Amino acid sequence: MIETERLILKPLTYEQLVKYIKCDNSLEVELNLNKTSRTISSELKEAFEQTILPNVADKNKNYLYSTLWTAISKIDNKMVGDLCIVGEPNANGEIEIGYGTYDEFQNKGFMTEVVSGIIEWAKTQAEIKAIIASTDKTNTASFKVLEKNNFIKIGEEEKLFNWKLFIKNKSDITDR
Repeated sequence: MIETERLILKPLTYEQLVKYIKCDNSLEVELNLNKTSRTISSELKEAFEQTILPNVADKNKNYLYSTLWTAISKIDNKMVGDLCIVGEPNANGEIEIGYGTYDEFQNKGFMTEVVSGIIEWAKTQAEIKAIIASTDKTNTASFKVLEKNNFIKIGEEEKLFNWKLFIKNKSDITDR
């Protein structure tokens, strides 16, 4: 669990992910949260079935790198959005993140805070050297989240901007 000024970031277990997908507030009941009016896009549902659930179920993998981290507003006691790390660090020590804020909580700075919280957590993980992300070129709010967290645009594709943030770990700093 990660705590920021306004939020608690909670990595969901396999069983909690199954409840999350149902969108019937059973997860909110389990976590003692107020109900939310969230929906799941067909793309996210497919990601759950194809990637997230199988990876979280795999006992040989660290589930923190595959599960959904839900963001809970301390004041509202509601889930306001989610972040997912797309797998364990690659050979270069990079993790990729994806995120989204529920409609009723957009434009309140929550996702900037969520990404900041994950950055602080990543700094404590020796194997993570950088965080990467991609945003749709038309999704200004999404890339502003990354800009506010000091990500650098490293490239672009037809419809996407690609971003990177280098993480400095204590183990990388040597006394001179």
